[in-house]
Amino acid sequence: MSKAHTTRRSFVLGTAISLATPTLISAKEQKEVRRNVSSFSSQRWEDHFESLGKGAIVADTYSRALHYWNADGSDYRIYPTSVPLSDELTKRGYTQVVRKKIGPSWTPTPSMRERDPSLPDFMPPGPGNPLGTHAMYLDWPAYLIHGTHDTRKIGRRSSAGCIGLYNHMIEELFAITPVGCQVRIL
Repeated sequence: MSKAHTTRRSFVLGTAISLATPTLISAKEQKEVRRNVSSFSSQRWEDHFESLGKGAIVADTYSRALHYWNADGSDYRIYPTSVPLSDELTKRGYTQVVRKKIGPSWTPTPSMRERDPSLPDFMPPGPGNPLGTHAMYLDWPAYLIHGTHDTRKIGRRSSAGCIGLYNHMIEELFAITPVGCQVRIL
């Protein structure tokens, strides 16, 4: 009799847990999605630039989103980003894309090595490279818009100054962004 009672109790408890689990997971996912989506409000290029020129990018470090417009304004896209760890590492203002590279190599800056002496002197392209698969260099030395192999960084303060995107998103942005595209970092 004791065994049957335990079995019924286990069955009832197990059923209750299995019925509640999808609801708890769904509520957690919805909460995370709402938090992330709320920061992705669209922007107007006219609020940042006099003209579109070759195209325009606004990297908003507050909402952690990158906004892109093509030269005639017919293509507008928003991408989630990683942003610099601190305000001290964040350079804000106007710049432009001066060079693009598929499979970038990485050399940590002296200030990066000072903060973390364990960093390598140089890293070739590949899975461990923090610049991901594609990089767009700005006319500010050592500041880039690039991919990342570490997808946990997107949506967070995690970079040493750069703007990071998922690799598949930087590949898309890289393909449509011309050298000379104007950039504003907020």
